[in-house]
Amino acid sequence: MSVSPARTSSRAPLRAAPTQPSQVAWRQRSRLVRWWRLWRTRSPRSFTEKVRYKMLRDHRPLMVTFVDKVAVRDHVAALVGPDVLPRVLHVLDDPADLARVELPAAYVVKPSHGSGVAVVVSSTAPDDACLPPAEHGWVYSHVRPEHVPVDHLVAMARRWVAQLYGRGPNHEWAYGHVPRRVLVEEFLGGADGSVPDDHKFFVFHGTCHYVQVDRGRFDDRTQDFFTPDWTHVPLSGGHPWASPPPPRPERLDEMLALAERLGQGTDFVRVDLYAVDGRIVFGELSSFPAGGDSPFEPASFDEVFGSHWTPPRRYR
Repeated sequence: MSVSPARTSSRAPLRAAPTQPSQVAWRQRSRLVRWWRLWRTRSPRSFTEKVRYKMLRDHRPLMVTFVDKVAVRDHVAALVGPDVLPRVLHVLDDPADLARVELPAAYVVKPSHGSGVAVVVSSTAPDDACLPPAEHGWVYSHVRPEHVPVDHLVAMARRWVAQLYGRGPNHEWAYGHVPRRVLVEEFLGGADGSVPDDHKFFVFHGTCHYVQVDRGRFDDRTQDFFTPDWTHVPLSGGHPWASPPPPRPERLDEMLALAERLGQGTDFVRVDLYAVDGRIVFGELSSFPAGGDSPFEPASFDEVFGSHWTPPRRYR
């Protein structure tokens, strides 16, 4: 694996800490529970059922590459070129190195082995925003640089790399095979410095069928779903719709083509992209959205999404 960030730690890469029984609930490591879940998901119909089917059966190395925030960069660059990748400032094996490296006025810090967590630092954050306690730091935070004491940031990062994400071999198992490191990336701000909308492309067998748009992640978050022709889907995934609905991205056709290219070689993946001042930027690849617990309202859309997906009887 090769990574070409602007600056990286000189230490040898750490391997993921072995999963300890005390870190994982018994049901997430029990062979009996695994057998029961395999039997229960043998004939999946809905989207959430098929995500659980995939979690239990798809143990290809590709799944580990997808969830590894460092390794996935080489994968993406090989398929679509490096221009879509956010610029990496540092890849750190030791969280304490955050106190020794140069950090710009705006940046993003996140762990390599998980999802749903990042510290976004920029001058456009609310004046009163501050970092959460380190022990509760597995969240998204948007704060101004003057509100980011480096010792607090190091403490949060230490908690990140000490934490198992994915809850063990019977759940999002792939995260447990990722080296636990800390990434510092460029801040993707628009011309006004705002955090960009998050576009999530649901790619089934190489074809995108739905686009989810999340706005205001750190404020009044909204969530909308569209078909590729930008028809609004009357679906709620847990957050209210934006009013007015998000406009069609100017480079949507290119984003769709990029997402479908990244979705080749697997039965399903969600491809997250950003559109920032005419630039398309890669976010992440997710094979197990919400760990198989994605909300659908009305519930009928769970089967509608699942109708586009035919998981193989055996992953090879």
